[in-house]
Amino acid sequence: MHLSDFDYNLPPERIAQTPIEPRDASRLLVLHRDTGEIEHRAFRDLSEYLSPGDVLLLNQTRVIPARLPAHKVPTGGAAEILLLRPLDDRRWVAIVGGKRIQTGTQLVVGREDGDHLTATIIEEQEENQRIVEFNAPIQPYLDELGETPLPPYITTPLADPNRYQTVFAREDGSAAAPTAGLHFTPDMLVDLKRQGIEFAYCTLHIGLDTFAPVREDDITQHKIHRERSILLPEDAQIINQAKLRGNRVVAVGTTSVRTLETAAIRSAAYGTPYNDANSVQATLASLAYNTCPWRPVIAIDEETDLYIIPGYRFRAVDVMLTNFHLPRSTLLMLVSAFAGREQILRAYEDAIQREYRFYSLGDACLLV
Repeated sequence: MHLSDFDYNLPPERIAQTPIEPRDASRLLVLHRDTGEIEHRAFRDLSEYLSPGDVLLLNQTRVIPARLPAHKVPTGGAAEILLLRPLDDRRWVAIVGGKRIQTGTQLVVGREDGDHLTATIIEEQEENQRIVEFNAPIQPYLDELGETPLPPYITTPLADPNRYQTVFAREDGSAAAPTAGLHFTPDMLVDLKRQGIEFAYCTLHIGLDTFAPVREDDITQHKIHRERSILLPEDAQIINQAKLRGNRVVAVGTTSVRTLETAAIRSAAYGTPYNDANSVQATLASLAYNTCPWRPVIAIDEETDLYIIPGYRFRAVDVMLTNFHLPRSTLLMLVSAFAGREQILRAYEDAIQREYRFYSLGDACLLV
């Protein structure tokens, strides 16, 4: 398929610049994949599309203040470090902005006459990515020296940085929020539990590589970067038990989709539905693997570069909850693989006509 197959025109005024209040007051477009029917609801109506025993898979990653203003030594020239992922406690893969930033360049993060750290560029990678080594672990200083990174299409300052965090965020590490989860409120989560909805959690630390533009006309030639993806044994067990009962797994966000599908692919690679680390019940372990109508998942903790485009066969995800994605993006390709390119583009056009709010701080889309 060609990159132009995933293009659409979005008026700039449809890009959400501020979060809606309260969180669950956002709109919800519901696309029925089997019939193509589209419904227009509020996010707080989500429970009407769920049944007791269904599982919501939530990405509990937390956005760190990953944008670090800096200046060069000794010239004082302005620079900026955007942390993507750690290699150890001092070395990070980062996007570094500024003129003539090359191997050996030293940067000061913070004020030289106050608290500050130094960073040295130790390796140049593709485009403007660099490996940066700090003179001390940066993590304890992030709240003081860093800023919350926002996508470039959001030009309005965020009054409350917590609005770019999900209410269930636990694990520090992301440069961007898993935005499909931003719509949930604590009360809504409690109500869903009371209705018999189950929860499982994963962690995928999002780097801005996820949003890197696709430049190849042949989308199969695009290379997606790796991101750390974690599914613990107890969460794999919750998912497998739900599937065995005949309930659905609802992946909240494309990051949860990629984690869950990676875990299912690893299950197939091992040639067995479970590994010892999952500690599932013997009745589950005795399930006839070759006759199983779904793909069991296993616990994982690895770097995933799973790239989902139309033609991909989903192994574990039954329902997807997501936001609206940029044209020509890998995320638009992913949802097109799940619900069909033509149906997705038709739903997006309908959403534009009905003045939905798009992208990270915008409205949600439920693909059932």
